Amino acid sequence: MKHVFFYDTEIGKIGIAADGNYITNVYFMNELDAVVKEADAEVKETPLIKEAGKQLKEYMEGRRTEFDLPLNPSGTEFQKNVWKALMAIPYGTTKSYRDIAREIGNEKACRAVGMANNRNPIPIFIPCHRVIGADGKLVGYGGGLDKKTYLLNLERLGA
Repeated sequence: MKHVFFYDTEIGKIGIAADGNYITNVYFMNELDAVVKEADAEVKETPLIKEAGKQLKEYMEGRRTEFDLPLNPSGTEFQKNVWKALMAIPYGTTKSYRDIAREIGNEKACRAVGMANNRNPIPIFIPCHRVIGADGKLVGYGGGLDKKTYLLNLERLGA
């Protein structure tokens, strides 16, 4: 059974979902019922979700730069390759979509990298907020550009 639990953070309410052994989703939503229905999950703070919430709190307080959680994002092999590359972006730094495309061995896949980034089901823990446009501009973020800006500024201050 899948579970989800919600935490109040500096960027709003965040839902963390797990299937028992792995974190599967992070939601930027204030609408509890919509998330529970989408996640097909019971609202319950399991030990794994509690640990994820603790690590998220430490990150938001600037006391954690890396996460140590079992993650299982659902996606295609291409998406998983992109997400793996995102997890290698160091705290406090950014890369462009083109950088990620090069790293996964497909320099022409910038748009596909953008789509994979957009479909990241575990934002923050898989740091898609660290990906910016080639011109250095902030582009797209599932939680909204205000959240992306906040997270990047948080990391810049702590780096």
